[in-house]
Amino acid sequence: MTVALFTLGGTIAMAGTGSGGVVSRLTGADLTAAVPGLADIPLDVRDVEAVPSAALAYRQILDLVDAAGAPIADGATGVVVTQGTDTLEESAFLADLVWPHPAPLVFTGAMRNPTLAGPDGPANLLAAARVAAAPAARDLGVLVAFNDEIHAARFARKTHSTSTATFASPNAGPLGHVIEGEVRLLTRPPRHAPLPPVDGDRLAATRVALHTVTLDDDPALLDALTPGLDGLVVAGFGVGHVPPDFAPALGELAARMPVVLASRTGAGSVLRNTYGAVGSETDLRRRGLVRGGLLDPYKAKVLLRLLLAGGADRAAVAAAFDRHG
Repeated sequence: MTVALFTLGGTIAMAGTGSGGVVSRLTGADLTAAVPGLADIPLDVRDVEAVPSAALAYRQILDLVDAAGAPIADGATGVVVTQGTDTLEESAFLADLVWPHPAPLVFTGAMRNPTLAGPDGPANLLAAARVAAAPAARDLGVLVAFNDEIHAARFARKTHSTSTATFASPNAGPLGHVIEGEVRLLTRPPRHAPLPPVDGDRLAATRVALHTVTLDDDPALLDALTPGLDGLVVAGFGVGHVPPDFAPALGELAARMPVVLASRTGAGSVLRNTYGAVGSETDLRRRGLVRGGLLDPYKAKVLLRLLLAGGADRAAVAAAFDRHG
């Protein structure tokens, strides 16, 4: 029962003070040595790169997924990834879209660095390792273990800037909990088949933007945003609405590229055909926008970019959002 640990820096690995605050300095060996009870789980520690999660790129996460497959092929029970929480929800979802193995890939991190009273990194790392080692966690894809809760990557969101309970799954709730060291799964959502691998150069060249609609927004902003884009995600009001002046502009863009309609609320679904006014979800779908369903705008952007990098046309994009959203 070996668990592979890949470390990517972030708050969980911060110690000491640089010129502008705490900086990443702890290695995987440092992290594991500070966790009571972790010695009971054999770990294969692999330090990848200690960077803030804001500095991560899609290619690094996809390379990590490929690298994480090696210990699984050698018999590891599961894999844990530590990284900063700023982009963890996006990294974990990206990994989930391509992770092909039954073994769990578990992301975790920390909100309080080790220089503060009550750092949460050690407890989160221990919980993640227990989840990665648990037979019950197999066939669930990529997971997020935080604050003794277990979340599916496709549902997890960072909901608070400082709280140690920041990760939640507003649309589904946690899949389970770690209780007295035991992994307890309460529900098992079905997995989606992984997307095919994408070429790294094509991924780097694929440009997808996100525009969040606001009160009295200016559609002319889209003109400055969209040149050279391959796709666009629009985070609309509520169930998928935009100001009426936006509707024609978005329709024109949807004729040139996939435009996905998500909700800026962070929970709930974009509807299909409840409202009918100009700028409503019904109107926008009629103009060619793809319904994002339950996917929040950040995850919609991840999925759209990966699909377009893989050569998906508009019909394939719509079908994928029907499955994942």
